[in-house]
Amino acid sequence: MSGQRQYKYYDFVMAAFVCVLLCSNLIGAGKAAQVTLPLLGPVTFSAGVLFFPISYIFGDVLTEVYGYGRDRRVVWAGFAALAFASFMAFVVVSLPPADSDYAREYQTHLIGVFGDTPRIALGSMIAFWCGSFSNSFVLAKMKVLTAGRWLWTRTIGSTLVGELVDSGLFYVIAFYGTWPNEQILAVTLAQYVFKTCWEIVMTPVTYRVVGFLKRVEQEDHYDRHTNFNPFRLNS
Repeated sequence: MSGQRQYKYYDFVMAAFVCVLLCSNLIGAGKAAQVTLPLLGPVTFSAGVLFFPISYIFGDVLTEVYGYGRDRRVVWAGFAALAFASFMAFVVVSLPPADSDYAREYQTHLIGVFGDTPRIALGSMIAFWCGSFSNSFVLAKMKVLTAGRWLWTRTIGSTLVGELVDSGLFYVIAFYGTWPNEQILAVTLAQYVFKTCWEIVMTPVTYRVVGFLKRVEQEDHYDRHTNFNPFRLNS
């Protein structure tokens, strides 16, 4: 294993991954957007869905270049960041506002943006954790099976699995029993299709980033003898 190696860009990729994850969950998730598409008509979606799939692209890059073990550390970093952000949002929203009209009005806006129910926050964290590890596991296994060829099959194939796990778990955990089952299924399917299509569109970018990192890092890891236990922190 190359656990003792020092990499030039690994820490930057980790920071970018966590940044995208937090921003897509905290900034984008609070807004329901609507666009009118040809043939489909008006389509409503969470604005965060435009950016959340980028975290899966980072996950693909990390596993492809550095291996499952190092991506595992990044997933745990992202999970910890999500957990802290959820806890901080809960504390900030729960604190009583100052005794002024402005503070009380501002409190209602804070609740609207950051006042997710514990069920939604828990669903987001569980779905991210399971989906990210599923994505990384599938890509690592496919890389060994394909002997490193056909990168596009791994990035898209792993996303098909990871996003299915992520979307399915989140909407079931967050909204089962409060939304009609038909609505949960429709929204889950729509989000899944969008996220997967986003991954396909970004494939050329993934190729360029992977090629650049493999060249400058002198690394192209194969997980032939990797312990895939998601609860290990060492690579």
